[in-house]
Amino acid sequence: MSTTALSRIALTVGDPHGIGPEIALKALASLDVQELAQITLFAPIDVLTATANQSGLHRLLAQLNWIEAGTLSGPVTPGRIDPAAGRSAIESATAAIQACRSGLYDCVVAGPHHETAIAQAGIEFSGYPSLVASVCEMPQGSVFLMLVGAGLKIVHVTLHESVETALRRLDTDLVVSAAQAGVSACMRLGDSNPTIGIFGINPHASEGSLFGPHDLACTVPAAELLRKSGLNVSPPAGADVLLSEHATKPHGLYVAMFHDQGHIPIKLLAPHAASAFSIGANVLLTTTGHGCAMDIAGSGQAQPDALLRSLKTVLKMPPANSKNKS
Repeated sequence: MSTTALSRIALTVGDPHGIGPEIALKALASLDVQELAQITLFAPIDVLTATANQSGLHRLLAQLNWIEAGTLSGPVTPGRIDPAAGRSAIESATAAIQACRSGLYDCVVAGPHHETAIAQAGIEFSGYPSLVASVCEMPQGSVFLMLVGAGLKIVHVTLHESVETALRRLDTDLVVSAAQAGVSACMRLGDSNPTIGIFGINPHASEGSLFGPHDLACTVPAAELLRKSGLNVSPPAGADVLLSEHATKPHGLYVAMFHDQGHIPIKLLAPHAASAFSIGANVLLTTTGHGCAMDIAGSGQAQPDALLRSLKTVLKMPPANSKNKS
């Protein structure tokens, strides 16, 4: 494999007290020399050193490109929920996003974060999409989450908010923006013309207006606008119907209105093997679909499969145009 065909990746370990450092080093140890050369780790060096020694991977450190980021103010304590570790995760991810935005890298792969640790650090945070939007100086809500796993790609129009709040925010333009961001991400992942299935807001996509006016006012006109733009879009339907038909009538991209609509099928079918993409900005970020697993952090038991799959996926993407990243 030629290095010229590979994307340049900025990799963070996420919360340094979780399994992120361990799975990062284990995943990197599985790559070949050309792949490894395309990846730069953004992490505290003391965390990398401690994890490498514990995992028997100390020789790997000499082969890595790394940048000191997210330095801890205290000792490395695997399994401990700590505001210093939460701050470290945000600082390293921010540095990686900024470097990607400046054109030094084509994608950020971020390790799993711990929301409680971040909240304890006094940092306002509602997931990596919100952080990407903030660093890229975009409005909150303009960067979307797309989960990829088990043959499914599902972009979420709304995410970490109550159903009541999400329902107030849902409108035609937001659904169109999420779908268009999803299509652009699918194109970078190798599907140049994905068919799009839109989940209804209400059961049966409201069945006309039988179950409420929301779909006629929002998802139906969104589908029409997307179709007029040249995209292959099916009429909105119940999430249960679209997903039950995936084996025989698959869509390349599904558009979920709410967090659980999109998360449940991915977590059910690919609980430890999904990737989570933050899409819609000029920085593409992906992370694992699982969390920090504090209960096994530091034990050597963590498996790097999901992170390795994310790395392999984005390494094979066509490198992004490094111009116009500002």
